[in-house]
Amino acid sequence: MATTVLNVGGMSCNHCKMAVEKALKTLDGVQNANVDLDTKKVSIEYNPAGIDEAGLKKVIADAGYDV
Repeated sequence: MATTVLNVGGMSCNHCKMAVEKALKTLDGVQNANVDLDTKKVSIEYNPAGIDEAGLKKVIADAGYDV
């Protein structure tokens, strides 16, 4: 398992938090995703054999947020 922390812009409420976490958790290889609204960061635990950081960033951007 690998862990990465990404800065995510455009999140302002609990709905945003849930949307980003849900989008990430739909990916194969993502074990956990936790958004901290105060710091505008998401911590992602994932299997690098299943997905890479570019794929993580793409799903966040596709959900409508800036990475």
